[in-house]
Amino acid sequence: MESFRSVLSTVGEKYDSYTFYKRQPLDDGETDSMEVKLAEEEMDGPSVRSEMVALVMRKPKNKKKAVVYLVLISLLLLVVAFLLGYVSTRKACKSCMELNPECVAISNEEDYDWQKTSPDAEDVLYWNDLKTMLSKYLNEKAITDNTRRMSERSHPSGSDELRELTTHVYDKFLSYRLSHVWSDSHYVTLPSPDRSSANYLRVVNANGALHDDMQLDNQDVYLAYSPKGNVTGGLVYGYYGRDEDFKKLKELGVSVQDNIVILRIGNISFAEKVALAQQYGAVGVLIYPDPADISPDPRGLGLFGNIAISGHVHLGTGDPFTPGFPSFNHTQFPPIASSALPKILAHSISANVASKLMRKLRGMDAPQDWIGRLPHGQYSLGPTFLEPGQRLQLGVTTRMVSTVISNVFGSIEGFAEPDRYIILGAQRDAWGPGAAKSGVGTAILLELAHALSEMVANGFRPRRSVLFASWDAGEFGSVGATEWLEGYLTMMHLKAAAYFSLDKAVQGGDRLYIQSSPLLRNLIEPVMKQVVSPKWSGQSVYDQIKARNPDSISQIIQPLTMDSSAYPFTAFAGVPAMELSFREFNRAYPFLNTKQDTYELLNRKLNGRLEDVSRSVAEMVGQMVIKLTNNDLLQLNYQVYSDETLNYITQLSTFSQELQNYGLTLQWLYSARGDFNRAAEALTNLIDSSDGKNERLNRIYNDKIMRVEFYFLSPYVSVTDSPFRHILHGRGDYTLPALYQHLQLLRVDPARFDEQCFRRQLALVTWTLQGAANALSGDVWSLDINGF
Repeated sequence: MESFRSVLSTVGEKYDSYTFYKRQPLDDGETDSMEVKLAEEEMDGPSVRSEMVALVMRKPKNKKKAVVYLVLISLLLLVVAFLLGYVSTRKACKSCMELNPECVAISNEEDYDWQKTSPDAEDVLYWNDLKTMLSKYLNEKAITDNTRRMSERSHPSGSDELRELTTHVYDKFLSYRLSHVWSDSHYVTLPSPDRSSANYLRVVNANGALHDDMQLDNQDVYLAYSPKGNVTGGLVYGYYGRDEDFKKLKELGVSVQDNIVILRIGNISFAEKVALAQQYGAVGVLIYPDPADISPDPRGLGLFGNIAISGHVHLGTGDPFTPGFPSFNHTQFPPIASSALPKILAHSISANVASKLMRKLRGMDAPQDWIGRLPHGQYSLGPTFLEPGQRLQLGVTTRMVSTVISNVFGSIEGFAEPDRYIILGAQRDAWGPGAAKSGVGTAILLELAHALSEMVANGFRPRRSVLFASWDAGEFGSVGATEWLEGYLTMMHLKAAAYFSLDKAVQGGDRLYIQSSPLLRNLIEPVMKQVVSPKWSGQSVYDQIKARNPDSISQIIQPLTMDSSAYPFTAFAGVPAMELSFREFNRAYPFLNTKQDTYELLNRKLNGRLEDVSRSVAEMVGQMVIKLTNNDLLQLNYQVYSDETLNYITQLSTFSQELQNYGLTLQWLYSARGDFNRAAEALTNLIDSSDGKNERLNRIYNDKIMRVEFYFLSPYVSVTDSPFRHILHGRGDYTLPALYQHLQLLRVDPARFDEQCFRRQLALVTWTLQGAANALSGDVWSLDINGF
């Protein structure tokens, strides 16, 4: 922890001066460059070279001083010549490592500091060289071996099994000779099944007497953060539990008020399903995997018919009992809980139990598109049972446990901008064996750390640092990652340029799906063209996608959702983030968060091609990381938010007449968006017309570029009350999506339109966007908004 604090605290008091001596176009139209370090310059002081020039040109007052100066300069030149000869000798030795074993012993000396060396002209590495090196040092067998090792048995947070794996990851990082390896601990409160009293699901008669015990399949399966207690009510089938599904029930005259709803897994997260059910008046929620939504198994429903899937129902991330605060042991917390915790009971059930319940229901038939593939195929909406007076009773006995969790970190230090980080992360814990949920991601994380460290040892000089993070308590909603973000929230936008999540990277299929911040999307297509398809030999991932559907490239890239572990990095911390995975088309992997999430089942689902698919993920992420660490300017498409905001404002403008009736206008929102667009174009023009060799200018430009995501976090709401403050990707009435939803009430339900709330929403969104424009332009003092 202390080592990371020390690294984060060095914001760059000294800057290195460089001379660029060679530039070469890359395959994908980019420009690469190599640089030779000449001297260090103090930020606010004269350069060493300028002092030497002044010293030589200054007229001496007498001949004795002139002689002294000449002697000093001669000695200095001799020292420089000696050092250059020494460095070139060391590099020559390094280049013969593979041919002469004696050279290996010399190059691996403990006093060898590769960060102080500068590449010679013959050591220039271009994009093709770096791609080849990455491919050479990636070992797919090591990925599958580590996947098997990480998924031998269940390893939930706080368990002895997870502590063993924590040590394994830590030791692996150490063996890779990374620049720094460390861990940190957090003290969090996690829910756990209560072994002393079981959860239950019963059908009772009108007098409350037991009629049928539904016998839950596995008492270890639960929905974390459901409150304790018991509730009784009718049962309503609500499809996926989306807002449109509850509205459909209302249209059909089916009320969920004071009833329990049964919902299918899919489309939105467990937490969103429960939150919406609570909003519509339900007292409890049951969630099950419908066979229509999961991959068909050759043995039929039998393999997963009795499988219930664990999850969490906190509509947020991190420890909900310290919202907005890092759970370090030295911090004192107020006694509060997250407002995103549900107030109604929730439990997971299997398809078999769901089928038994649905057969007991009566009422109108579900809409045709709501019908799945449960055994017997009965899909009535409820809420009443076939036998009059019967009701359903749900009991949850989960207990809260104080738990110490540990995140493990390793880093490769950058050579030009060591205080700028590209972060790769994967959760380490799992309720089951977790082969797909956490095993593959952790294995790919380890192999990328190994491959990049080997590249550095063989000539790669990343400009920026790479941070590898193995997170704890990911099953409970990215708790380990979010607690770390909360601990460094005030500086994250100054240090972190991008985050790549490796969670659920391989889910039993070869179709690529990506969730990403818009700022990173420009990296995706060029990389897809460079990585070989895991299924079709000789074709790229891009070719594979285009062959299936020429229009599908844009369809596979979607916005970040709450169930992605990359989501808090963007929506909470303002860091561009991405999560990619290979899975089946339009089907979820059926064994995530179950005891059946084993290495053997995952490999069988891929027909023995786990190595190939894992390697494709590693190469795609590795190439994007190299692009972000190696290029002079960060390849983040900051201009994209000009189009993103315009799309929303265009939707809002369709309500112009309704707004005029309330004396409101979108003029200032349009103006703020225009200011941002002009600021983005001005920065692009400035970069294009600037000297690409000027390190100080590049540093200034990178500062602006890497903070754009952060500019879209609303500064007008409390992070403890509204952690996801991003006005485009966050959650709250201060976001552009919320503004549009509120306006829709003017047409569908005018009585619910709240004028005062809407005025506040509009003001917060407008000034957040204006603030982003001001920050990007940097010319805030000359803005003439009021025309004076």
